[in-house]
Amino acid sequence: MIETKKDRKRKKKILLISIIVILILIIISAVIISSGKEKIITVQTEKVALRNITETVSGTGFIQPEKKVDISAEISGEIVQLPFREGDKVKKGDLIVKIKAEQYSERISQQRAGINYSQSQVEVAENNLRKAEIELKRIEQLHTSGLVSDADLDNAKIAYDVAVSQLKSAKANVSQNYALLRQSAQDLSKATIRAPIDGTITKLNNELGEKVVGTQQMAGSVIMTISDLSVMNAEIEVSETEVTNIKLGDSADIEVDAFPDRIIKGYVYEISNSAKSKGMGTQEQIINFIVKIRIVDQDVQLKPGMSCNADIRVKSKQNVISVPIQSVTARDEDEITPENEEESVMRDYEKTRKKSKPKEIVFVVKQENPPKVSIKEVKTGISDDRYIEITEGLQVDEIVVKGPYKAISKELEEGSKVKIDNEVKKKNKNE
Repeated sequence: MIETKKDRKRKKKILLISIIVILILIIISAVIISSGKEKIITVQTEKVALRNITETVSGTGFIQPEKKVDISAEISGEIVQLPFREGDKVKKGDLIVKIKAEQYSERISQQRAGINYSQSQVEVAENNLRKAEIELKRIEQLHTSGLVSDADLDNAKIAYDVAVSQLKSAKANVSQNYALLRQSAQDLSKATIRAPIDGTITKLNNELGEKVVGTQQMAGSVIMTISDLSVMNAEIEVSETEVTNIKLGDSADIEVDAFPDRIIKGYVYEISNSAKSKGMGTQEQIINFIVKIRIVDQDVQLKPGMSCNADIRVKSKQNVISVPIQSVTARDEDEITPENEEESVMRDYEKTRKKSKPKEIVFVVKQENPPKVSIKEVKTGISDDRYIEITEGLQVDEIVVKGPYKAISKELEEGSKVKIDNEVKKKNKNE
């Protein structure tokens, strides 16, 4: 029988369809076989051990002197003397600024002349009073003899009272002029400014010949700042959630950017009671508190305004059970404990009624072939930058998973098979 062209096409079509079907079956079989295989997760582990842990609170800030005084002019005028420059050391009582005060000298001369005039008026008033007193006595005698009328006596008494009042007024003018003179003399003395403390001029805002505004008119000009550099502090900002952990006397390690290879020692001596807010009324609002740390290392040449970081040691424990911080994760209770259908329904009901708090857990490695992990609920204590204290749930020498983060936070479950590869961390460290 002769095979036609049409028969050959049909056979090719059937063959192609058969191949496609076989490929699909192979793929389905491979998927089924692979799904039957349990996934093995590669992890890094570490033994539970006893360690010394010190919990710290960190903050950033600036170096500031313990004692700092801003020097402002109390009177306005031109600077005519400025004997010290920025960086110079001064002693208490040294003349540091003198302001031109000719107007105060002229005012004093005028007020002295006014005092002389008012004193002469007092003499005139005293003479008038003596005259009025003599006249009153004479009228009283004549009135007793019936030689003058009652009206004459009344007029004499009035003249005497007027003389008394005039003397009091003249004396008051003298007192007032003396008060004005004392005020002018005091203003004149303010033209000369002396150093209130021993220290170093750490900031100089004005030059010789410049005019400054006195505090009598407004806020006044800050001419310079004198700082006592013998006692320095680190003033750092600490968040409101951490400041409650800090106590007076807590020791601290300070790193100053200007001295990158030096750890400077200090202790907390002041914690502010009022908050320092940033971004008020916005989503980025931050509430911090200022903590002052007294620096005890005196051999470092620190300058005001240097930026710094500080780690304050707030808690310390010796020989406590601990694991790497990354080993501890949080899971909901239903992720920890396998459930049957009835328990699952009840738990869903409880979730709708009351939101459950996630539990802190670690994954403990069981030495099987292949190794598997078991979930253990733990309670934690203090921590440092690497390890966290375990107060309940683990024993020394148990092996816990410490990485990778994705495995601990998402992939691992109760009974998951794992492959331990601690060489990964070693390679990274060597590199």
